[in-house]
Amino acid sequence: MTGLGSWLRECWAQRQERRALARRAIPDITWRRTLRRFPFLVEGAGRDEERLRRMTSLFLDQKEFSGAHGLKVTDDMAVAIAAQACLPVLHLGLGLYSGFVGIVVHPGAAKVYRERVGEDGVVHAGDEELAGEAHHGGPVMLSWRDVRASGASAPRGYNVVIHEFAHVIDMANGDADGHPPLPPDIDMAEWASTFRGEFERFAARVDGYEPTVMDPYASQGPDEFFAVATEAFFVNREAFAQEHPALDALLARFYRCPTLPVAASMLAEEQPTNGPPPEAPNPSQGRGSSEG
Repeated sequence: MTGLGSWLRECWAQRQERRALARRAIPDITWRRTLRRFPFLVEGAGRDEERLRRMTSLFLDQKEFSGAHGLKVTDDMAVAIAAQACLPVLHLGLGLYSGFVGIVVHPGAAKVYRERVGEDGVVHAGDEELAGEAHHGGPVMLSWRDVRASGASAPRGYNVVIHEFAHVIDMANGDADGHPPLPPDIDMAEWASTFRGEFERFAARVDGYEPTVMDPYASQGPDEFFAVATEAFFVNREAFAQEHPALDALLARFYRCPTLPVAASMLAEEQPTNGPPPEAPNPSQGRGSSEG
């Protein structure tokens, strides 16, 4: 009876998926236009472009888009956001996004009131401009101006959609802390060691005013480091892998992507000859996660 029950559930799920794909089928002209505007989607999906298109349709069926300040979210806009959001979970599944439904699109950066306690213990309050924000349980807020410019901003490693949905992935197992739910082949100690070392070295470079491939905003904390690293990984990977080969290799395992030859060769060069290996945008505009 258990086998029959599993078969029936699988048949039901497949039927529901076929209905969803029919409801939210993406016209060829819309899909081609999306890939032309955001070429990193083609590079990121590789041979799995049709899988990305299919997942984008399922995403559109599961989420609700709304425009703020009178903005009308068109089909082209929704497909552009959905396709970019699906790229990080192309080989992980939409289950990581099951904890929310709403996506709010603003014409530009949104102004939000913030109160922060500084290192001196003084509370600083005022308006802050955000290009995006992900809340635990939703919604995800995005600036359409930044989304629309994602094709042009890719060489800088900037992508507000991937950034915010990286926060969603990070919060799938609790707080946004740079420790997303890991697959069985990645040990928590390995993840923590690699990320801690990479984050500390990156923050030191930012403090020293050194140029970096990743947005200096990544030095704000482990949660932002994970989100910024994820966006750079998917939209400017060659440069990212050259500057962070160990982190690129770890993210490739996490996101189930091929390892780049440049990262593999640089990692090999970094290995000591003897003994075991060592342990390993607009900057003024905020992007972040909120657990509230």
